[in-house]
Amino acid sequence: MNQDQHSLDNLRHSAAHLLAAAVMDIWPEAKRTIGPAIENGFYFDFEFPEGAKVSDADFPQIEAKMKEIVKGWKSFERRELSAEDAKKEFAGNEYKAELIEEFSKAGETLTFYKSGEYEDLCRGGHIDQANNKLKHFKLLSVAGAYWRGDEKNKMLTRIYGTVWPTATELEAHLQQLEDAKKNDHRKLGAELGLFTFSDLVGKGLPLWLPKGATVRRELERFVVDEEIKRGYLHVNTPDLALLDLYKTSGHYPYYKDTMYAPIKIDDEEFMLRPMTCPHHFEIYKAQPRSYKELPMRLAELAKLYRYEKSGELSGLMRVRSFCLADAHIVAMPEQAKSEINGVLDLIDYVAQIWGLKAGENYRYRLSLGSRTDDKKYFKDDAAWDHAEGVLREVLNERQASFYEAADEAAFYGPKIDVQMKNAHGKEETAFTVQYDFVMPKRFKLKYIAADGSEQEPIVIHRSSIGAIERTMAFLIEKFGGNFPLWLAPVQVAIVPISEDQHEYAEKVAVQLRAVKLRVEIMSDAESMQNKIRKAEGEKVPYILVMGRKEVAAETVSVRRRGAKNDGVWTIENFVAKAAKEVESKARW
Repeated sequence: MNQDQHSLDNLRHSAAHLLAAAVMDIWPEAKRTIGPAIENGFYFDFEFPEGAKVSDADFPQIEAKMKEIVKGWKSFERRELSAEDAKKEFAGNEYKAELIEEFSKAGETLTFYKSGEYEDLCRGGHIDQANNKLKHFKLLSVAGAYWRGDEKNKMLTRIYGTVWPTATELEAHLQQLEDAKKNDHRKLGAELGLFTFSDLVGKGLPLWLPKGATVRRELERFVVDEEIKRGYLHVNTPDLALLDLYKTSGHYPYYKDTMYAPIKIDDEEFMLRPMTCPHHFEIYKAQPRSYKELPMRLAELAKLYRYEKSGELSGLMRVRSFCLADAHIVAMPEQAKSEINGVLDLIDYVAQIWGLKAGENYRYRLSLGSRTDDKKYFKDDAAWDHAEGVLREVLNERQASFYEAADEAAFYGPKIDVQMKNAHGKEETAFTVQYDFVMPKRFKLKYIAADGSEQEPIVIHRSSIGAIERTMAFLIEKFGGNFPLWLAPVQVAIVPISEDQHEYAEKVAVQLRAVKLRVEIMSDAESMQNKIRKAEGEKVPYILVMGRKEVAAETVSVRRRGAKNDGVWTIENFVAKAAKEVESKARW
């Protein structure tokens, strides 16, 4: 962490203390819990007394109290207490008592920090001269949060805020948040009729409406066609399997908490699959394999199911059912670098199609394992060193900008994660490339080498466009719902000025559909202006207006999204132009 980020984190953690001080002054009966610095801000969790419901309507009062309190704050004074004395400081607060017990058992020194009249159990990380530096803050939202993130625990009230060193930075961040609200995929998804959720179906289980299903289908066709061009063999495997499959792979003990419970049928236990790798390994093992068949790239658009805590579900970004553009490359060890480069080439190509730039819209993270955590990671230090070295070497040779993150690897090997930010600035993993030296051993994967000996391959797990759901969320937010022509659910809206032009509108629609353009005829008994406004609201790329003159000349008046009009075109010329844009996947 650089010095600037360290200072910013200290500022944000200090702001969390200030928020807690104000809340405890207004609601003395509240119980405070924890308040860390987070990316772009801070939060604090409270249990408020019965009957007290805090909302954003209370923010002006809380912020005013924060401004009043901070005038008396200077440095944060540190002191140490025994566990017994520390618990006395928080009599009646079971949350702090739990933390004190946990810290003392771990051998941690129990430290308290005080500024002004407010003091709290804290590991540290604050600013000096808080009365001068802690000025540019804003409370943002209220949410429910389970204590320690466990749904079995009590729901607390979490207050989020942001703070910056200068007023200019604060205003810029608040403006970014406003812009993000407009492009939030949840908001646009509802407005454009792309997807919905149903409490009766279940949380985190998206329902794709016709227009959203159209965009999704285009993404799926794109990735399958592109992967086949690059030598992938597409397969199809079932959505569930025997529990023994995941015990063999090792996923069950490692990821048991994020899997759905086993389904017992005829004295056998099945599971909804959380990943496809074991299925693909069984396809590989269906017959003996020669080195001449390697690398073998097995790919699938796979429906997966993972249990996400309800508090972590977020639109399409984090769901419980999703489709992953997944693949597993079985290769000889000497082919690893070439195959990893091939995967990164594919990911960069996909990003370029969407207008994403490395370093600006996404970045690489080299996710490493821990040599000391045998519970989380397979124990083979030499294999970890080699695999991490291969991935690092590939990134360095590509001159890719990347950073390393400890303890973020899969249990079976290190990985390169492609990190993207959503409209709210939160970074999520979009795609991954993983080096696996464990599964070949567990599944006894073999190939016959050139000398006739039996050898063990390595496996590269990869996703080209990630989970379709998360990718859809990224694209909705990136384009603000204004999809490029090839992805738009309705590509052309035909607007006849009056009923007299309906027959001609149908004729034009037939010609457009003949080249697989998606067309909607705006045939409602409304004015031309209202039809155009409706099509613009639906963010249709092209609007074709036709009246008597257009019918007589067999032309169309073209309005391009974002422009008033694009002139008068013959039908043949417009069809050729639009088809070419779709074929080239041109960006708008």
